[in-house]
Amino acid sequence: MEESGMPMDNEIELHGSVWLTVGGENFGGPSRVALLAKIAECGSITQAAKAVKMSYKAAWDAIDMMNNLAGEPLVERLAGGKGGGGTRLTPRGEQLVCNFQMVEQEHRRFVEQLGRQSAGLADDYVLIRRVSMKTSARNQFFGKVSSVKTGAVNDEIELDVTGGHKIVAIITHASTEELGLRVGAEAFALVKASSIILMSANENAKFSARNQLTGTISRLQPGAVNTEVVIDLPGGGSVAAIVTNDSSNAMGLAPGGTVTALFKASSVILAVPD
Repeated sequence: MEESGMPMDNEIELHGSVWLTVGGENFGGPSRVALLAKIAECGSITQAAKAVKMSYKAAWDAIDMMNNLAGEPLVERLAGGKGGGGTRLTPRGEQLVCNFQMVEQEHRRFVEQLGRQSAGLADDYVLIRRVSMKTSARNQFFGKVSSVKTGAVNDEIELDVTGGHKIVAIITHASTEELGLRVGAEAFALVKASSIILMSANENAKFSARNQLTGTISRLQPGAVNTEVVIDLPGGGSVAAIVTNDSSNAMGLAPGGTVTALFKASSVILAVPD
């Protein structure tokens, strides 16, 4: 499967071929066995080679190689006569073609079964590419651009992310063009945990921060100076913030508590999949 340039909405299909080896040597695959089958059908190397789009010399080279690896003839010449002679498969050659066709049929069924089970392979492929992205930003949100407001210097980009939440970013117009951001485009919103301000549910203060995500504290990780606070968001996803230990204690932060994560649109970094 090729990665580069593959549209994400294309269906991924599985394919495979059967090859035979003898003592580590490549004996042949579908094309060589097809040559043998055509010899059995036509009784002529020339006609069989044309049928499988192979030169006469390449056909005989393949037959000689298969005969040598098999340890006995798979094809034999017929004596000339009124019909001008010809070629035919030996009983061993006929058996090989028959057995290969049965194996190939079972292999085809196996691949088709895998294909039916891989309905979500494209989605997994996209997910693998997302999680393989390396960044120092603690918070990574993936979504689609729902709005682009163009300004003289900066643009306002709105992103719909998991759980029905929206994240707004302010970036330069040049960055919008370079990233190819438009409505419907996929993008990542990256926010450092240190850029997030926490507000408890009982506070009535008003903030200028454009992004406000309210959720439930799932865990606290105290350090020597700071505490990492992880907040589960409704509908899935989470956001992490770094606050001082003094702030954590003053706010009475504890698992199960409700808080709002605030961060400025200018603190959001946008990225797009390769």
